[in-house]
Amino acid sequence: MRFPFLDYSTLAKRKTACDDEIRVNRQFAPQVYRRVVPITRDSDGHLGIDGAGTPIEFAVEMARFDERQTIDHLAEAGPLDAGLVDGIADAIANSHKVAPRADAVRWIRSIAGIIADNTAASLAAGRFAADEIDDLHKASLAAFSRIRGCLEQRGRQGQVRRCHGDLHLANIVLIDQKPVLFDAIEFDETIASIDVLYDLAFALMDLLRYRRRAEANRLFNRYLSITPPENLDALSALPLFLSMRSAIRAHVLLVRLDRATSDQAGIIETAGAYFGLARASIHPPAPMLIAVGGLSGTGKSVLARALAPLVAPLPGAVVLRSDVLRKQLFAVGETERLPANAYDAEVGAQIYDTMARRASQVLAQGHSVIVDAVFAREAERAAIRDAARRADTGFVGLFLVADLATRQSRVERRKADASDATPEIAELQETYDAGTIDWEVVSAAGTPEAVLQECEKLIADLTTAS
Repeated sequence: MRFPFLDYSTLAKRKTACDDEIRVNRQFAPQVYRRVVPITRDSDGHLGIDGAGTPIEFAVEMARFDERQTIDHLAEAGPLDAGLVDGIADAIANSHKVAPRADAVRWIRSIAGIIADNTAASLAAGRFAADEIDDLHKASLAAFSRIRGCLEQRGRQGQVRRCHGDLHLANIVLIDQKPVLFDAIEFDETIASIDVLYDLAFALMDLLRYRRRAEANRLFNRYLSITPPENLDALSALPLFLSMRSAIRAHVLLVRLDRATSDQAGIIETAGAYFGLARASIHPPAPMLIAVGGLSGTGKSVLARALAPLVAPLPGAVVLRSDVLRKQLFAVGETERLPANAYDAEVGAQIYDTMARRASQVLAQGHSVIVDAVFAREAERAAIRDAARRADTGFVGLFLVADLATRQSRVERRKADASDATPEIAELQETYDAGTIDWEVVSAAGTPEAVLQECEKLIADLTTAS
């Protein structure tokens, strides 16, 4: 077997390929990839595995796992548990942390070729409208031209690494209740030597294709929260990365169509879904900033997480939560409790300043952001509105209110949360003078679903009016 991108035409080359597969994949899935074994033939012509005869072929020995537990099967079956999504994000982030730096120049030069190959495959298959293929091609090249400087800067920052390279959901499996990455690209260093966000984009894109938009947004936000903040300065690359990954999956399926003897209609339908996602991703709408304020226990964070997947562009808004930023400032885990001096006025001012600056970073990249904090002071609310004004983007401010008993009950029920608020703090907040609240005041006494529905309508009405 010999292709332009791999050569398995000799026994020695196949042995090398098997060795490479073990070497590359053990860093991701050491419990799966065991060893390379020879298939041998003895003097009597009998074949054996790892026998004493002459090797006539080589194979990779792997531990069998339950193939029903790959994430594509789980995503197709229903919503994914939040803990599982966080675990996937952690696994991807950890793989990027230890991945060796790679040649950014070669990676950037390859992008135009990837776009051209996807376009050629779509045209050759004749399954999609020619004008839609042309639009995707031109928009992709235009996006690449716009972000090329950003990608070069990413290379200088060490964000181009020897990654997994093929992180669609079928290559992530749940083993012993933990997500494991497997079947990484081993046959071509160039294909796997990429920007870490391009590696992440494959998993994000696949979740979107399976209509798991909430899970895609959670994965996205979890990854951003545990990786360097420089990633916020590269969100302008995400539309192209998502689109390229979608187009690649469509390309692979169209190639498979030539060899398929059954379910051709299913393959065409799935390829069409990926192609549609590629087109949707490459044309992102204008970003916006949504601020969610309110005293402790009003449900700000629940609302922010629920709104984020619904806010364009894909895969939804970046969520900046003051409680999480505070824990990051003090270099502790999200659920570790901070001392009282971590909530001094000076620290609070620093947190709000950091949140506004990061929101500006995100907006400058053409991506939407939701900020989640108490926003009890007029100056804090004015500052975050100013961030949207400077970015020339839409702004919606939502201020949640609920009675003290409701807030205290919610605060008391929290478990493993970034907030350090207690029922006593919730009562103390009753004395706050919020001044004039010029945001949309929303009753949060109802269910989270009811609050979300009301806020969705408010956002739609306000953005339409503006």
